[in-house]
Amino acid sequence: MDDLHSDNFVRRLRSLIIKEFNQIRRDRRLAISLIIPPTIQLLLFGFALNSTVSNLKLGVIDDSRTPESRELASTMTESKSFALGGVYLSLNEMSAAISRGDLDAGVVIPYDFARNLQRGRQTTIQVLLNATNANTAAIGQGYAEGIIQMYNRNLLATGGIHAQFAQVASNQLDRRGVVQLVSDFLFNPGLVTAWYIVTGVFGLLLILNSSLISASAMVKERERGTVEQLLMTPATTAEIIFAKISPLFLLLNVMIIFALIMIKFVFDTPFRGNLLLVYIGADLCVLCGIGIGTFIATFTKTSQQSMLTSFFVNPPLSSLSGALTPIEAMPKWMQPLTLLNPIRHFSVIARGVLLKGSGIEALWPNFLALALITSILLALSVWRFRKQLG
Repeated sequence: MDDLHSDNFVRRLRSLIIKEFNQIRRDRRLAISLIIPPTIQLLLFGFALNSTVSNLKLGVIDDSRTPESRELASTMTESKSFALGGVYLSLNEMSAAISRGDLDAGVVIPYDFARNLQRGRQTTIQVLLNATNANTAAIGQGYAEGIIQMYNRNLLATGGIHAQFAQVASNQLDRRGVVQLVSDFLFNPGLVTAWYIVTGVFGLLLILNSSLISASAMVKERERGTVEQLLMTPATTAEIIFAKISPLFLLLNVMIIFALIMIKFVFDTPFRGNLLLVYIGADLCVLCGIGIGTFIATFTKTSQQSMLTSFFVNPPLSSLSGALTPIEAMPKWMQPLTLLNPIRHFSVIARGVLLKGSGIEALWPNFLALALITSILLALSVWRFRKQLG
C-alpha cells in the first residue's frame, strides 16, 4: 500500500509539474520576462549607476591673462575631471550659466595671480560649484583641490627663486620627520564602481523579478478558473503548491546563470571565492521572491491589483537593501530595519564571495538570516494559499 501510495504521489506531482511547464510554454510573454528584462536591467544598472564623476563642465574667468594663469586654466580643463565649458568676462555672466545648468563649476583667477606667485606671496582663486547635486559638488571640490595641489607641486619642482628657497629652507632648517600616506585599496584596486553596483543589483533583480512573475502567474491562474479545477483532482494542496513553484524556480535559475555570466564577462568582476555559495544564496533569494509574490497574489484578484500591491512592497525592499547605497549612509534608526531585508543579506554574500573571497565561516550569519526570512515568507504564502483554496 505504501508503494502504491508513493507511486500515485509521484505520478500526480509529475503531471502537475508538466501541466505548469506547458502553461508557461504557452505564455511566451512570461517565459521571455524571466530572461530578457533582468538581463537588460542588469546592464543598465551596471553601466548607468556609476558614482564616478568626470568631464564636469568648467567655466573660466581669467582676469590675470598671464602665462601662469593660462597654465592653471589648461591644467584644470585638460584633465579628465573637468572639460572647458566656456571663457567668461564677468562673474555675473558665469553665475548665470551655472544657474542655467550650462556649467557644473567655474574658476575665477584674480588679476594679481601671476604677480603674487612671482613675489612668493600666497594667492587665492575662487571656485564656484553648482551644489544642486551635493554629491557632484563635493566630488568637484575634491577634483579642484587635487589639481591645484598638483599645480603647486609643479611650481616647486620647475625652479624659480621662490621654489628654490622653499626647498633649501626645508632641507636645512626643518629637520622634523614627515608622515607620508600610502593608500592600498583592498579587494578593488582599480576602484571600479560597477563591481559594487552589479553585485548589489544582482540580488535586487532576483527578488523583484521572482516576486512579480510568481504573483502574475498565480493571479492569471485564478483569472482563468483553473485553480478550482485543480481542487477537483486527487492532488493535495501541498502538491499543487509545490508543482506551481517548481517550474518558476527552475526557470529563474536560468536567469541566475545568465546574470553570473554577464557579471563575469561584461563587467569583468572577479570571482575570488566559491561560486557555489553565491548560487545557493541566489536560490534562497529566488524562493524568497516567489514567497513574496505568492503572498501578494493571495490578497489580489486581478493582475492589475497584484502589480499595484507590488509597488508598495518592492520600493521599500530596494531602498533598504544596501544594494545601491551603503547602509552606513542611512539614518541610525533605519539601519536595523535592513536586517529584515533578504536583499541586504544576499548583497553581503555576493560581495563577500566574489570580491573578497570570503567563505562560509564569515558569511554564515547572512546565510542563516536569508534562510530564516525565506522559510517564513514561504510558510506564510503556503498558509495563505491553502486558506484560499479551502
